[in-house]
Amino acid sequence: MDAAGKLFFLTGASGFVGARVCAELLARGARVRAVLRRTGDSRDRPGLQVIACGDLASGAIDPQWFSGTDAVIHLAAHAHQSPGSPGADDESFRRTNVVATEALARAAAAARVARFVYASSIKVNGEDSGAGAFSAADAPQPRDAYGRSKLEAENILRDIAAESSMEAAIVRPPLVYGPGVKANFLRLLAAVDRGVPLPLSTFKNRRSLIHVGNLADAIIASACHPAAAGKTYLVSDGEDISTADLVRRIARALGRPARLFPFPPALLRLAARALGKLAEVERLTGNLIVDGGPIRRDLLWRPPFTLDEGLAETAAWYRSVAQRKIGQGT
Repeated sequence: MDAAGKLFFLTGASGFVGARVCAELLARGARVRAVLRRTGDSRDRPGLQVIACGDLASGAIDPQWFSGTDAVIHLAAHAHQSPGSPGADDESFRRTNVVATEALARAAAAARVARFVYASSIKVNGEDSGAGAFSAADAPQPRDAYGRSKLEAENILRDIAAESSMEAAIVRPPLVYGPGVKANFLRLLAAVDRGVPLPLSTFKNRRSLIHVGNLADAIIASACHPAAAGKTYLVSDGEDISTADLVRRIARALGRPARLFPFPPALLRLAARALGKLAEVERLTGNLIVDGGPIRRDLLWRPPFTLDEGLAETAAWYRSVAQRKIGQGT
């Protein structure tokens, strides 16, 4: 099933991933009905229809929204936050990631939408894949409120699909990077660009990443391909690297030297614990590899961007936009 000429109902279209999915769908000749809290979040474009809505968790969903829809792509979410920060409690995540997802999925099923694609997270699997790789067949082990909310939403969506004619497909990405990235990856870009020495050369961990363009492509494939029905896919760029190697590759993309120095891992974790940053350091230096084989075999999916191509695009965006904003303190 090609995306051209199809109508996709998209939530989160103004977000980091959603904006890329929306742009890619329109570029492929699809039509997009984007549901946004504020219509000013997106400019009018050919093929794009914007619907202003309130809180999806309230259940105030108009059945007419789904008229003519071929597939729903649900990306709107309460994003992962550091423990202890405002909105990092279970109830805050649950309202947006579970209650709103259930309301939307039930409304879509009642409207007889054929396919519902849900953007979940590798945090459903856990935080560290150990010596192996996470797969969709693993017993879920979410460690925080965000991961628990994503798992609950997945299970509810599967139940709704089992009770209706609607097909569900779930995509669990690891860390997503690319133009528009925020949080830790943006801070890492800035640190490498400024030549900040990083105590990471001792670490030999392995991590999977996914460029936002690759994730958008995988989501669209999951919305269009018949074989994706009922499947849960873990997705990545296909190249797993250490954090130290990631810094080197970022530095190369930015045209900067990679400033790395050795530091005993045990001491780094001890210092991080004292500063209340242990979880962040463990995410940065632990193993998190995903098995992306199933989506490649089932859908014949191949990521459009290599890791270096994705980092080059990210670096170009950083140079043109983010670097200036960081310098201005915005």
